[in-house]
This record gives sequence, C-alpha cells and structure tokens, in this order.
Amino acid sequence: MSNKTDSSPIRVVLADDHAVVRAGIRQFLEGDGDIQVVAEAGDGEMAKKLIAEYQPDVAVLDIQMPKATGIEVTQWVRDNQLEVGLLILTAYDDSPYVMAVLQAGANGYVLKTAAPREIIRAVRDVHAGNSALDANILNKMMTQISRVKDTPLVEELTKREMEVLALVARGYINKAIGVQLGISDRTVQGHLAHIFSKLQASSRTEAVMRAVSLGWLPSDLGKIDSES
Repeated sequence: MSNKTDSSPIRVVLADDHAVVRAGIRQFLEGDGDIQVVAEAGDGEMAKKLIAEYQPDVAVLDIQMPKATGIEVTQWVRDNQLEVGLLILTAYDDSPYVMAVLQAGANGYVLKTAAPREIIRAVRDVHAGNSALDANILNKMMTQISRVKDTPLVEELTKREMEVLALVARGYINKAIGVQLGISDRTVQGHLAHIFSKLQASSRTEAVMRAVSLGWLPSDLGKIDSES
C-alpha cells in the first residue's frame, strides 16, 4: 500500500550503465503503483542532463558509471542546489564509497542485493526527506571504524598524500587522480605506496578507513586543495 497522501506518483530518474539492470529496477519500482520512472540514463553526464530537464522527486544512481560517477553526479546536484532526493543503488559496499557519497550530499545508500520492497521503501524515505542507509553497510562501517581506532599511532601523511587519499575515497582511479592533481600516474603510485606504508594498510579501502578514523581526511571530499 502506498504511503503517499496524494494521487501524484513519486517521479524518478534512474541512472545505471547496464540497460538490463535498469529494466529490472524500473519494473519493480513502477509495479508498486506510486512510483514513476520518468527517464533513464546510461552514464553520469546523461543523468545530470535528465535531472536538470525533468526535475524529479528522486534520482536513483549507480556509483560506477561512464563519464561521471554517482558521487560526481551527487556533488553536481548539490552544487546546483537542485531539490532532488538522491538515492545511491549500487553493488559496492566499501565504506569509502558510502562516506564519499553521503558527504557529497546523497540521502540514501542501498545495495542492489536488497529486496525490491527495501529499495522501494528507500525511494519513499528519500522522497519524504528521510535518510535511507542499508543496515548491513551501517554495521560494517561501525565495525571497521571501531577496529581501526585501536590501531597504534602512525606517521602522519603529507599534504599531497592526503589529497591523493581523499580522491581515492571519492572513487578516482590513479589516472584520474593524476589529472586532478597535475601529476603523473607513476607519482600517484609512489604516493599510494607511502600512504599504505604509513597507515599499515594493504588496500585502498583499508587506507581510507584508517585515515577517516584518525580524522585526517578533509570534512568535504568534494573540495580538494591541489596545491603542493
């Protein structure tokens, strides 16, 4: 049964780079009766265009899309002060992704493995102005943060290393980080090696989580000072 008090549907723009996935999501969203998918996008730039054109109630975004990530689309929506609820629907459950999109301004984060009714509820929650965070993701984040707080003191990162790590947390690959900061791929790799060593981390995710727990990452990952 619909939770809405009027007859107008919740208007949704759906963005995912896999047409089959979009079709499946659209089917169960619209099958609920009070949600209407007004447009679909296969990449981040098209998502921006359709959000601006249709002004939907909610935009449902994947994270990894061509041309612009879900994180970048989220930041763009907030930078342009568009009144659109933003729900991330993705297969990625890495905490850095979650933190990056929430800091960029997303209202919710749900995994594609969630039951259709849970995704429908998340769309409704976001439309109502509430947050929607997958319970499994929340538990994982809390467990990881609790664990890394118990790690011994580590050597502080340089300003450049923190800039590199902040971009890693936003989902950028090495080549994109190099473009953002005006440095070569090899230099980015060198910075990451130093970061891993200092934070005693074996992966990008682990390094970001440790830096977050220590309060070393900028409070707004969308604003990176690229000066040396």
